[in-house]
Amino acid sequence: MAPTEGKLSEQEQQRRRAAIAELMPTTPFLAGLGILVERYEPDDVTLRIPFRPDLTNDGTYYHGGVIAAGLDTAGAAAAWSNHDFDKGMRASTVGMSIQYVAACKQADLVCHARVVRRGKELIFTDLTATDPDGVVVAHGIQTYRIV
Repeated sequence: MAPTEGKLSEQEQQRRRAAIAELMPTTPFLAGLGILVERYEPDDVTLRIPFRPDLTNDGTYYHGGVIAAGLDTAGAAAAWSNHDFDKGMRASTVGMSIQYVAACKQADLVCHARVVRRGKELIFTDLTATDPDGVVVAHGIQTYRIV
């Protein structure tokens, strides 16, 4: 069956989704954080930020902004991971709420995002940051928009 005129083939959709996982960590801010993509499945993404003292408040504990950036990036990646590119490619975080529940001490930060609902333009994600042992550092929700 030939693709509908003007519509991307499923193969092209998959190629573009995969390209997001390769492109995101190379953008200047994210490259500066050292973000690594560990898992990139449809609607389910895990990123890792390797520990560096310059990402902390005191050489030991991550700055909250680093945790927020990791969670925001994981949510965005999850939104793109199963996106229909025929619907657009302009995107931004609309809202995000984070509850910091513990500290991540001199260890990599693991950020996980799972899409809980896709609307016409809005994608809602559940976010969790942990240390490598799985101890929850922060939990959040994100609303992401792609048009």
